[in-house]
Amino acid sequence: MASGRKGEETRNRIIESATLCFSQSGYDKTGVAKICQVARVSKGAFYHHFPTKQALFLELLNHWLEGLDAQIHLIREQASDVPTALTQISVMVRQVFEAGQGKLPMFLAFLNQAAHDKAIWVATTSHYQHYQSVFAEIIKNGIDEGSIAEIDPEIAAKTLVSLGVGLVLQGTLDSDHVDWGIVTERSIQLLLNGMLRRENESSVNWSLRQHRGEYP
Repeated sequence: MASGRKGEETRNRIIESATLCFSQSGYDKTGVAKICQVARVSKGAFYHHFPTKQALFLELLNHWLEGLDAQIHLIREQASDVPTALTQISVMVRQVFEAGQGKLPMFLAFLNQAAHDKAIWVATTSHYQHYQSVFAEIIKNGIDEGSIAEIDPEIAAKTLVSLGVGLVLQGTLDSDHVDWGIVTERSIQLLLNGMLRRENESSVNWSLRQHRGEYP
């Protein structure tokens, strides 16, 4: 039991150290030796958990998004309707954005490496397609329940994902001058308001203000 816990701690330390190294130096300039040095582990320990640097890089991508998936799933389960779910997702994305400010350069590293490495390209694009599918399903449910206007769910989902990716990219390049967490939340809300049936807009705006603490 103790050895298993120690192994998990070592794995997590490697992941945290790799995130730091890739964020600071990029993929190509970060070697296994550097990651091991920062994590204070041997190369043997590294290769016990990850067969290659590429495998670790892909693990970081998956690790980054697993928590997001879990939160989206929970929100969908608990929300009373689709506009409420999307409003809560916009608030959650803001919180994720604010909590992960120091990790945003990893996003650039993923994009850059995806352009040069087919395996990483496939993994990265599969995540885009996954989120497009998730949001298309959410929007279709909203159309079916009558809360979302009759729009193309696929186009709307692609727009939402594109907005999210673009905001993360802007937040990476200009992190010191704008509160990108707030910008992200309000941008998603602006897009959501454009998708609503008119009679639902005021209730969604009230829900967002309640999440911000403006109403009891």
